[in-house]
Amino acid sequence: MHTTDFHQNFNLFFDEFRVSRKHGKRTEKLAPHQEIGEGTIFRFIPRMDLEVVISEYKLYRAYKMRMSTKRPMIELSYCFQGLREANVSGNQHELASGSCTLQLMKEVNAHFEFKESQPYMMMGIAIPVSTFDYFMEEVSGVHTRSIDFAQILGKKSYRMFKEKIDPAASVIAKQICQSVKTGSMKNLELECSALQLLSMAFRSFLFDSEPEPARFSKRDVGKIRQARDIIVEHMTEPPTLLELARWIDLNDYKLKKGFKEMYGTTVFGYLREKRLEKAFLLLQNGKMNVNEVSCAVGYSNPSYFAEAFRTKYGINPGELIRRSF
Repeated sequence: MHTTDFHQNFNLFFDEFRVSRKHGKRTEKLAPHQEIGEGTIFRFIPRMDLEVVISEYKLYRAYKMRMSTKRPMIELSYCFQGLREANVSGNQHELASGSCTLQLMKEVNAHFEFKESQPYMMMGIAIPVSTFDYFMEEVSGVHTRSIDFAQILGKKSYRMFKEKIDPAASVIAKQICQSVKTGSMKNLELECSALQLLSMAFRSFLFDSEPEPARFSKRDVGKIRQARDIIVEHMTEPPTLLELARWIDLNDYKLKKGFKEMYGTTVFGYLREKRLEKAFLLLQNGKMNVNEVSCAVGYSNPSYFAEAFRTKYGINPGELIRRSF
């Protein structure tokens, strides 16, 4: 299978959307037909087995479109603004603002519906099956694939995984979008950022799970999940480890060991991650300043909060407020 064949799927989409394009497999700046809407679509092909499409447009009227994909591919999509409905192989899907989807597809029939006068802002990253299967080898950390395209799809022709956009992924994706607008990102930087997002999505959707720790009863597993819920609910004033163990009626050794096996980190390491994720969403919302957000997620020292936030997301919390759109 030629890795470049999957670009045909995007060519079909652009043609059905009446987007004027000059090339089939090259980077270019596109726009919706002037009778349909206004805006810009940036198409990037930093290497022949990778395509990145960033779309920001508004349609003058509701628009329906049908198309059939011609080549198998994998697409990671981020929806930052707008609501798009899609019917793929007879199944209805809703792509809403703030959602991230990973789609694996063979040859499928799709029907898209776009709303009138609704601003859309989206980013899609696509790769062919051969590149996906190679990544699976790398992510699984073994020489023999433990998971691949055919195994995930089984007898289906299409499968979608969906979740809210992860805060860390949101930072990278929005940095890409901002850099595209200013023309400050080079092809190599775009390639690296796109591959990083793909790697994060593969781990989240396909590899990260909540295994039940060995030698623990179902009752104990349930109590550990209860402990997780308690610390998230009480993140501003969390109980100590001993207090938490007493709350769930489980000794602290079992709690520490079981929690680490199920969630891959300590109890308070997990709490720190959830605090920072909530802080990211509050800052992005733009209704609170840095000090207010720091207190809202349980940090009494704004400087310590800023340092922890910068370590995790690579930017200062105040900078995130300024970048949010």
